Amino acid sequence: MLKIQEIHELIEKIDESSIDEFSYETNGTKIAIKKQKGETVTTQAPVQVAQHPVVQQEPVAKQSESPAVEQNQSVQQEADYDHEVVSPMVGTFYSAPSPDKEDYVHVGDKVTTDTVVCIVEAMKLFNEIEADVSGEIVEILVENGELVEYGQPLFRVKA
Repeated sequence: MLKIQEIHELIEKIDESSIDEFSYETNGTKIAIKKQKGETVTTQAPVQVAQHPVVQQEPVAKQSESPAVEQNQSVQQEADYDHEVVSPMVGTFYSAPSPDKEDYVHVGDKVTTDTVVCIVEAMKLFNEIEADVSGEIVEILVENGELVEYGQPLFRVKA
C-alpha cells in the first residue's frame, strides 16, 4: 500500500512527465491518475464511505461585465483575508464530523490555531484539519463532499 507522501511524489512526477494516464493496483486497492486539461486528477477505488455522501459539482463559468470590474473585485477579495487554510493532502473534504452533525465552522466564526475547521478523508483515514492561524473565517472555498487536491485553498481567514 502506498503512503500519502509516495502518492504526492507520484502525482508530481506524472504531472511533470508526458504520461497522460497511470494506474496501479495491489491487494484490492487501485489508484488511477489521469491528466485532464493540464491538471492531474487522482482517484482511488474501492472507496466506501457510508457516513458522508459524495457530491460532484460541475464548474460554473463566471461571466464578467468588463475586465476592469473583474480586476477591482479580485483586488478587493485579496484585501479581505490574510491567510488561506490549504489541504495538506489529496482527498475528500467534509465540513462536519458526520452528516447529522453541524459544520465545524461557518463564515464569520472566530478560530484559533488549534480549531478544527474540517476533515479531509484520504485512503479511508479521516484527518482533522486545523486553522493554523487565529482570526475570522471570511470565506469557505469548497463544498461538502468535494474532492480536494494537495495545497488547494479550503478557507480564507482574516487574522
